Amino acid sequence: MIDTLQTIVVALVTFATVVAVHEYGHFWVARRAGVKVLRFSIGFGKPLLNWRGKDNTEYVIAAIPLGGYVRMADERDGDITAADLPRAFNRQSVGKRSAIAAAGPAANFLLAILVLWGLFLRGEIGVIPEIATVAPGSIAEQAGLQPGQEIREIDARETPTVAAVNFALLERLGDTGALNLAVSRPGSDALIRSEVAIDKWLKGAEQPDLLAALGVTIRTPPVVPRVGGLTEAGVARSAGFQVGDLILEADGTQLPLWIDWVNYVRSRPDQRIEVWVERAGTRQNIVVTPASVMAEDKRIGSVGMSVALPAIPASQQRRFDRGPWDALSASLNRTKDLVTFTFKSIARMLQGLISPSNLSGPITIAQVAASTAEAGWVAWLGFLALLSVSLGALNLLPIPVLDGGHLVFYGFEAVMGKPLPEKVQLAGYQMGVVLVLSIMVFALYNDFAKL
Repeated sequence: MIDTLQTIVVALVTFATVVAVHEYGHFWVARRAGVKVLRFSIGFGKPLLNWRGKDNTEYVIAAIPLGGYVRMADERDGDITAADLPRAFNRQSVGKRSAIAAAGPAANFLLAILVLWGLFLRGEIGVIPEIATVAPGSIAEQAGLQPGQEIREIDARETPTVAAVNFALLERLGDTGALNLAVSRPGSDALIRSEVAIDKWLKGAEQPDLLAALGVTIRTPPVVPRVGGLTEAGVARSAGFQVGDLILEADGTQLPLWIDWVNYVRSRPDQRIEVWVERAGTRQNIVVTPASVMAEDKRIGSVGMSVALPAIPASQQRRFDRGPWDALSASLNRTKDLVTFTFKSIARMLQGLISPSNLSGPITIAQVAASTAEAGWVAWLGFLALLSVSLGALNLLPIPVLDGGHLVFYGFEAVMGKPLPEKVQLAGYQMGVVLVLSIMVFALYNDFAKL
């Protein structure tokens, strides 16, 4: 119960933050453009809390915290007084209306830039991408990669950390062409370059393991099967597992590594497993039956458990300390990369190159928000920046009812010298509502399928 409440609270704070910033962007520009704002709402539905400011704007916190809106005076929405006509939204120039529509996404991007700037100023630490093993027949082996080498570049992008390697590989999901790699030997800065062909790489894969697909593992301390977390509804919790338990064996099979335990569970959906764990220096017996869940079109076992990751030695980490200007430049570049990646991913999903099952809804976002909050405020702020970029980018899609759809209509108006006919706009909005609701329902379906 406590875990559920914590997840809900963290999710609400996370959603409310990015939504409030988005809507405040619209609100701030609208006010400065001389438009009368009637209501500023965080959430939809029945108001839980509302008050009226000195500007006579009604401020609302509503029951459904999955969005928000700014309602402005507009002749199309009802009668307004003659005194307010000059402040009506529909009477503003195309430039002002476009600025108001673009201000929401712009505010989300600005939030991400500021958060990342603060994190970069604090100092960034990442795991050095030193290769531990190379899988036979893999892309890495074809490229000539060897254990002990460090992955220095992917497609001419520097990869000083494992996170940078993963992000560079993410950008090639579903792609066809040449994957360019550069590595270096221990104690040498000389780059060894290689090129390997990929063809619709990981097309349709659900939650792909990028490093495994490349064919490498990274040198880190061994990840032993020690329980780091338990989901409230998972069978591991009800079976009696506790955080801190060290899993020793299952059905008499020794399990020295976490991946051994994961593979053992995944291969046994709905099958009874007798497990021995070490707890507080003593051996204890637990019996658990993994739940059967669908993943990549097949049934696998799941017990609702996460691993306690070992501490990474300083020798395997790389730290980046930046001054204010370098940190600002890095935050701008990171935000630009995230926006570009979001649009590329949407395009590849529409082409069928990326599985639509990777589309996540509010439940998954809430779970990730809670897990990052447990990992610490730095991890949570990083996720907040990512979510803010995603919200801003998605709102720029050219779908009527979204900010991007409004900007498309205003673009036609600027070119034609007059607005599109009301019937055309109304039909566009109706199609937009259906499309957005369909996407939301599909994302929720994915969320429930992952539970």
